[in-house]
Amino acid sequence: MKSKFVISLLVFFIVLVFTSMILTFAKKDVSVKEKVALIRVEGPIIQSKGIIEEIKEYTKDKHIKAIVIRVDSPGGGVVPAQEIYSEVKRASSIKKVVVSMGSLAASGGYYISAPATQIVANPGTITGSIGVIMEIPNLQGLMDKIGVKTEVIKSGRYKDMTSVFRSMGKEQREILQGVLDNVHEQFINAVAEGRKLPIEKVREFADGTVFTGSQALKKGLVDQLGTLEDAIRLAGKLAGIQGDPEVVTKKPKHFLVEMLENKIFGSNTLGYQTYNLNYMMFIQ
Repeated sequence: MKSKFVISLLVFFIVLVFTSMILTFAKKDVSVKEKVALIRVEGPIIQSKGIIEEIKEYTKDKHIKAIVIRVDSPGGGVVPAQEIYSEVKRASSIKKVVVSMGSLAASGGYYISAPATQIVANPGTITGSIGVIMEIPNLQGLMDKIGVKTEVIKSGRYKDMTSVFRSMGKEQREILQGVLDNVHEQFINAVAEGRKLPIEKVREFADGTVFTGSQALKKGLVDQLGTLEDAIRLAGKLAGIQGDPEVVTKKPKHFLVEMLENKIFGSNTLGYQTYNLNYMMFIQ
């Protein structure tokens, strides 16, 4: 009698486990098979690691059918923007990637958007600003006034050409202009490739000019006008999802955590570091 009770209890337990597993997998199939991932890129683009990790994660996830990237950024560092561009390009070759432009998606913000499957901008979005800028303060007049001089010991002729304590010479200016022109050319090529536009057409408006979303549409910089919700529905439609897709997104990190991760307050004891929010060029 006792053995029958134990066997019955064991059978009941096994049935319960299998039933739970079946219901769990069935629930997963129903709840995640038609999802769209939402990634937010907000503020200056100072580092790329977090965004790239998110894109990779959603690209690998078979339950995520499409990715929407909400861009609300004035730009940022050259290298972080290029790294995110490459990851967006790779993801677009695997899944549908739709960029939704917020209030501002200019310079580096546009750079990372270019290789997406589709770009959706609000009519009043400020975008474009295809250009590169470097700003170096000149404190020589102030230093002379207060009677402070600096002694420079260097191993190369141009090692201190970005010094803030003296005026820049013609040769140094030509060198830095060459660097910026080269990066600008990379920017133009990236936009032309990402948007499938002739390079010469991109050159026509790659002078730092900003555009509204409506103006950008006429120039082929975006595909259509619409809100974030429109972009999400478009992503779902492109991915073959019926009806409004379910959206998954990561909880945003606290501002202080983001600042620490971006190393905004990182030490800089061996040189001067400057950046412009339109398109950062880090100078060391």
